[in-house]
Amino acid sequence: MRKCIFVGVAGGSGSGKTTITHNLINAFSARDAALIQQDSYYKEIKNKTIEERAKTNFDHPDAIEFDLLKEHILRLKDSKSIEKPIYNFSTHLREEAKETIEPSQIVIVEGILVLAVPEIRELLDIKIFVDTDADEMLLRRVERDIHERGRTFESVREQYLNTVKPMYLKFCEPSKRYADIIIPRGGENIIAINMVISKLKTYLHVD
Repeated sequence: MRKCIFVGVAGGSGSGKTTITHNLINAFSARDAALIQQDSYYKEIKNKTIEERAKTNFDHPDAIEFDLLKEHILRLKDSKSIEKPIYNFSTHLREEAKETIEPSQIVIVEGILVLAVPEIRELLDIKIFVDTDADEMLLRRVERDIHERGRTFESVREQYLNTVKPMYLKFCEPSKRYADIIIPRGGENIIAINMVISKLKTYLHVD
C-alpha cells in the first residue's frame, strides 16, 4: 500500500465539519478513504452518575483520550487496522462493541480539537479548519442535540454557555492558525469542498 495521507478537519461544534467530512469520504470508494472522529475517544467515566456525566466539560482536551487516538493514527500509518471505540452520546459512555477501521490511502481525522493538540496535529498531512458564524453554529448544535441526541433545550443552552463557547474560544478557534486550508460557511461551501476533493483525487490518480 502507498503511504497514507492524513487529513485533519477541525472547527467548532455545529460548524459543518461533519458535513464536509462526509462529502470528502463519499467522493471515494470505501477502500480508498476512512474516517476516525475525535468524539469516539471521549474518556471513560463509568464511575460517575449519568447526571454527573452530563455536566462533564466535553470540549476540554482533558476529556479526550488523545494518547489512544495518536496510537490509532500511528497504527494506520503503519498499515495496520484499529478497533475504534463507539461512543454513546445519550449515556456519555463507550459501547462494548468497537468498529474496525482498515488502513486506507486517505484517512480523515475529524474533531473540534484535532488541530489544537500538537501530538495529533503533527501527524496530519493536510489541515483544514471549518470557519462558520457563531450564531449559525449555535443553531445547528441546538437542532442536532435536541433531535439526534435527546437533549432538552435548557441542557443544550447551559452546556453551550458554560463549556462549549468558552472552550471554542480558548482551544478550537486559536487552532485555525495551523490550518493549511480554511473553509468558510461550512458544508454550504461546495466550491471549497470540491477543490479539496480534486486535490485528493490528484493524489490518488482517480477521475
